[in-house]
Amino acid sequence: GPCTECSCASGKEPGKDPSHTKKKENGDRLCVPKIYFGTRTHKQISQISRELKRTAYSCVPMTILSSRDYTCIHPVVSHSSNRSEMCVELLEGKHGKSCSFYHGVHKLSEQPALQPAPGLSQAWDIEDLLRLGRKLRACPYFAARELLVGADIVFCPYNYLLDPQIRDSMDINLKDQVVILDEAHNIEDCARESVSYGVSERQLRAAREELDFMVSNSIRQRHHEPLRAVCCSLI
Repeated sequence: GPCTECSCASGKEPGKDPSHTKKKENGDRLCVPKIYFGTRTHKQISQISRELKRTAYSCVPMTILSSRDYTCIHPVVSHSSNRSEMCVELLEGKHGKSCSFYHGVHKLSEQPALQPAPGLSQAWDIEDLLRLGRKLRACPYFAARELLVGADIVFCPYNYLLDPQIRDSMDINLKDQVVILDEAHNIEDCARESVSYGVSERQLRAAREELDFMVSNSIRQRHHEPLRAVCCSLI
């Protein structure tokens, strides 16, 4: 139906609305918040995006943030056990090679609402993004990150919102934004995982051997002896 909340409903022109003029004089900007929708798994993101297609908001600008494990299409990197590390090496050109898919990111991110073909006229999911990325030979991972700037709805796993390191790397700022957490009873476990780190006994023994060497050779003994004691107690 017609709008009933803003000045256009009463026939006023926005420029002649006193409140609008006051905002312009004070230099205030109306910042529309983003909606961050966090889910437990990537599979749930696909389910939510399918539901979004069925609503009146199916054409709202959106993006899906996910790891390289799900969105890398490079023929070598995508089959690697450590996709993130190999991706960074390619981007830095460490071995004289680069990623042609990364250089084609704009082909994806500049598509109007990701609609290069008639099939993508509404909300999309990761599979749609991958299909389009392969067609244009453009990186879905970085395209999704570029779409974050203009997106009104951002779908992502819990840890993208809870883990401060991931938030920083993704340029996610939750101040004054709307955050929706699906199945929020899982948040406690996810929060613990975000600030936890696991080490094996083998790693502890290797660390102890290195610390033994540094202590026996008088290398910063004051710092290394307490660390060696911690390793020994854990072992």
